[in-house]
Amino acid sequence: MDLTKRKDIVFIILAGFFVTNALVAELIGGKLVQFFGLFTQSIGIILWPVVFLLTDIINEYYGKSGVRKLTYITVGLISYTFILITIGINIQATPFSPVSDDVFKTVFGQTQWIIVGSIIAFLCSQLVDVYFFWVIRNITKGKMIWLRATVSTIISQLFDTFIVQYIGFVVPKKWSYDEFLHNAAMGYVFKLLVALALIPVIYFLHGVIHRYIKTAEEEGIKN
Repeated sequence: MDLTKRKDIVFIILAGFFVTNALVAELIGGKLVQFFGLFTQSIGIILWPVVFLLTDIINEYYGKSGVRKLTYITVGLISYTFILITIGINIQATPFSPVSDDVFKTVFGQTQWIIVGSIIAFLCSQLVDVYFFWVIRNITKGKMIWLRATVSTIISQLFDTFIVQYIGFVVPKKWSYDEFLHNAAMGYVFKLLVALALIPVIYFLHGVIHRYIKTAEEEGIKN
């Protein structure tokens, strides 16, 4: 990677936001909140549409290999985070620690289930997203960004939502199966609505990145 090349700089920025959103979503995922009084979700759900938006942008400019490599790196970092949290849970706190062992375990113990579910769900959904993104892109011959972004997200989010919520909340017996079906279905709809709302953002980012790289070509700067 050459940091004098604009395209490489853009990739680093996108990758930074991609990894940060994924990791933060894992860490805050144990907190459940009510959305519109209709369904319960992990607070981490608000970050995942951003991850999938970034997936589409990276797909567009860096192809299948770019997304897959970044996905594997992110899975590795999430796994590393899981190990660190496990170590932290098993090291005893001092009597005067402002955060007791019980409180720490309550917060990050649930996060461990979220992380396990997310690793599996994230890997499956990202690979599915990449596949359908390029199927639609090839069919439309590179036109209609909104269509490939929407279709790939609709399919990949289905895998992501149901897998992570089953492992994160049904397996540790935080939700009954009926609660899981209701909350996962509502969470899926919520993600889709957010994804649709973010379509203008995809076009905006696509335009900004295209102009940034195109300007470099016109001025003879490395891109």
